[in-house]
Amino acid sequence: MIRISFLITGVLAFFITAVSGFVLIPWLKKVKFGQTIKEIGPTWHRTKQGTPTMGGLMFYLGSFLGICAGLSLLMKELQTITGVVYTNHIISLCISMLTALGFGFIGFVDDYIKVVKKRNLGLKAAYKIFGQIFVTAAFLYGQYYIGHVSTYIQIPFVNIGFELGYFYYVVAFLGIIFMVNAVNLTDGIDGLCSSVSFVVALGFMFISAAYGYYTNAIFSIAVAGACAGFLAWNFYPAKVFMGDTGSMFLGGAVVAMAWAVNRPEILLFMGIIYTCEALSVVIQVLYFKATHGKRIFKMSPIHHHYEMSGWSEVKIVTVFSIVQLIFTVMGCIGF
Repeated sequence: MIRISFLITGVLAFFITAVSGFVLIPWLKKVKFGQTIKEIGPTWHRTKQGTPTMGGLMFYLGSFLGICAGLSLLMKELQTITGVVYTNHIISLCISMLTALGFGFIGFVDDYIKVVKKRNLGLKAAYKIFGQIFVTAAFLYGQYYIGHVSTYIQIPFVNIGFELGYFYYVVAFLGIIFMVNAVNLTDGIDGLCSSVSFVVALGFMFISAAYGYYTNAIFSIAVAGACAGFLAWNFYPAKVFMGDTGSMFLGGAVVAMAWAVNRPEILLFMGIIYTCEALSVVIQVLYFKATHGKRIFKMSPIHHHYEMSGWSEVKIVTVFSIVQLIFTVMGCIGF
């Protein structure tokens, strides 16, 4: 019975997100909320100039309505089976959604400034960092409040763990901000961030369902369904981009999924593509400075390196998604 609520959540999130494109995309075109393509990017990306952006609003709607429907059904199922109201689990779900929306709002403001105010750099770095710090602090407090914070870290696949004590909060704080921005960096070619995030969310759905984190399973499958619905418009050649509005939302969602199952370290596997994208930028910058202008990659993030090497966008998305799927399965096994 519980699986019915998962199915309805995913299907509804997919359907609403996909259908909303028929309304939102023409509106984005009408108000001229088009993407500005940077000169430093691959030259062939310039044909995408003016493609509607801020399409992430589509899966805000899809995931939210999918969660509402799925949660209502799930609570009835659980009460029928156990007679227990899972209050902490509902609070955890609310924290997850608010966290995703909080990061998404920062991305929305950034996009709004870029496309409406015509400032290519968007939200000033200091304001963006402050916003991310605030949302991260609120998220960690929420996890502490419901007892989802353990300062003991278990390394997947090996019987090795570390008690970090208060240092845990420093690591968690930096890790959350790193991962949210890593997801943002993954959104660089048509369909990449949506496809990878779809796989990641499905993985967390399976983990959550298997270990009794049912509300997180609802949240995860709603995000997965919304990503799939968005792909109907975002796969190459994209008719709309998610913008920071969408990628920051997905970053917050991925982080929330990991903490909701009390295993944030599982992001080592579940977020492998995000991590590689972010590390490629860090490595490129450090190597460039250390060697006075030399580069390891033709361009970073790493998906652009493969573009410059002659890979098509579809091939990159396919290969990256398969790699993510392999590591997601590993994460599920190692949980």
